[in-house]
Amino acid sequence: MRKIIVLSMISLDGVMQAPGGPREDQSGGFKFGGWTAPYGDETYGKAVSEELKPADYLLGRKTFEIWEGYWPKHGEFWPGINEGTKYVLSRTRKKSGWKNTVFLNKVAAIKKLKQSKGGVIQVWGSSQLVRLLLKNDLVDELRLKIHPLTLGKGKKLFDRGAIPAAFKLVDSLATSTGVILANYQRAGKVRTGTVGA
Repeated sequence: MRKIIVLSMISLDGVMQAPGGPREDQSGGFKFGGWTAPYGDETYGKAVSEELKPADYLLGRKTFEIWEGYWPKHGEFWPGINEGTKYVLSRTRKKSGWKNTVFLNKVAAIKKLKQSKGGVIQVWGSSQLVRLLLKNDLVDELRLKIHPLTLGKGKKLFDRGAIPAAFKLVDSLATSTGVILANYQRAGKVRTGTVGA
């Protein structure tokens, strides 16, 4: 069975929209694209470089189209993105000129992919897809970069539909700019009890 790892840059209020650049995703009138830029440091850069080692990717259509327009021309920085298989959940796209791209059209196909042999599958961006994965209990790990700012509006990591699920913190680190790098692994069901009992 393959692990699905969600990698997300989020604000304190959970916004994950357009962390990389001003025009990355302006849907919904979002005006804060590129909000992660002031928070880069050596520790942050090392974490991102480690995560960009060769892998396979599961992406939503919008994130895929952003990547499709950028990475084939800039693969010298992280060739693993071009070499890895890109699995894209989309009801409208069926083909791409970008090599190693496979289109999926339903959750059942993701479940089948998860049961196949192979390495980890990384999910970058893809807010709607991430919420769908959380709703269907398909996330094995969350690697969050929690930035010390609030954005007030935008696409959020946890918006609606996630099932109750417990995660265990397995690694954390704070950067010099105040970003918390937190790695959570799925740890079963939520336990209930009485506070103070």
